[in-house]
Parts: sequence; structure tokens; C-alpha cells
Amino acid sequence: MTSDEAPRHPRVAGLLLAAGGGRRLGGRPKALLRHEGALLVERAARALWDAGCARVHVVLGAGAEEVRAQAELTGCVLVENPAWGEGMGSSLRAGLRSLGGTDARGALVGLVDQPGIGAEAYARVLDAFTGDGSLVSAAYDGTRGHPVLLGAAHWAGVTEAAQGDQGARGYLRRHGAGVRLVECGDVAEAYDVDTGADLGRLRPGGAH
Repeated sequence: MTSDEAPRHPRVAGLLLAAGGGRRLGGRPKALLRHEGALLVERAARALWDAGCARVHVVLGAGAEEVRAQAELTGCVLVENPAWGEGMGSSLRAGLRSLGGTDARGALVGLVDQPGIGAEAYARVLDAFTGDGSLVSAAYDGTRGHPVLLGAAHWAGVTEAAQGDQGARGYLRRHGAGVRLVECGDVAEAYDVDTGADLGRLRPGGAH
């Protein structure tokens, strides 16, 4: 997943949380679900790259070996989260730790099970990055959602607060006045693929 085009935001890394085991989907790892001819993990990683991230870190958990074998993620940094069963918070912590030794000063965080969010929405949030103190969230009709952008000054606080399936939600709530909202409802749909009923939103065929 490389390109000769220089990234627009060399200090911001994409961070894709793709470790979920799909408990309510009969134990099917979400990363390996297919939509419009590509695996969800491939689509989301490509969207982060196309949005202009300098690098993309992908946090794997359930079915990690299968994802490594089946998904085209060339150029991505694959981060294993052995504690993925504890919830999304553990994956966010693992992902932020993986950025600690890099020159990234911001993390654009996306979820693998939101295929309705593409490069355009990621790029809008990414464009709001101003430095280490950035705290940005996509909004849908004014309601906060994903993706979110976490400046490096917030990583320690988010890591401490990320528990269970909360991710960065509690941290963002406590810092609500400092969160910049970027409306994305006109270019993305922020639905989750969580249950069997949600699988109806996926279209397995189509071009990659």
C-alpha cells in the first residue's frame, strides 16, 4: 500500500482498529468480511492512506494469522493485540503504543467495521490537524463519531482512559469543549457492522 505521491500530512499516522472477533456475527473476524470486492481491513487501510496519512498501523487480534495471509496490506505496519478480547480499548492502547517510537505527532483513528466511511471523511478530519494538541472528531448531523484524530499530547491520557469497548469515547467526553467537530454526514455513513442484520449492508461483489 505504497505510493510515489508525497503524503499531505507526514506527521499523522493512520491507526486502524481491526481486531474485533465479531461475537455477534457468529465469531467471524470483522477484518475478513468482504464489501464491494475487498476485505473490510483492506478498504479501511486504503482509505486512511488515500486520505493522506504518512503511514498506516493496523491493529489485529481475532483471526490475525488469517488476516495476514489473506489481506493485501503491503506498506502497513501490522500490530498484534493479544488482549483483543478485552474490547476496543485494548486495541487503541496497543495502536498508540506502536506509534510511540515513530515521528508521528497525530493518530487518525478508524474502525474496520464502518465501511461507509471512506477517504473523503478521513481527509476532512485529517485536514483539521494543527499539532500535538489536536483533538478532532468527525460529526454526523452534529453528533460526534468516527474517525477521530488524537494529537500526541493526548495519547497518554487516552491510553489510560481506554478500557473495555470505550476506546477514546470517555476521554473525548471529558474534553468536550476542546474537541473540534468536522461535519462528515454529507460524504460518509457512520453505521457499524455488528450483527447479522448489519451484514445486509455489505455487497461482497464488485471491483476491488
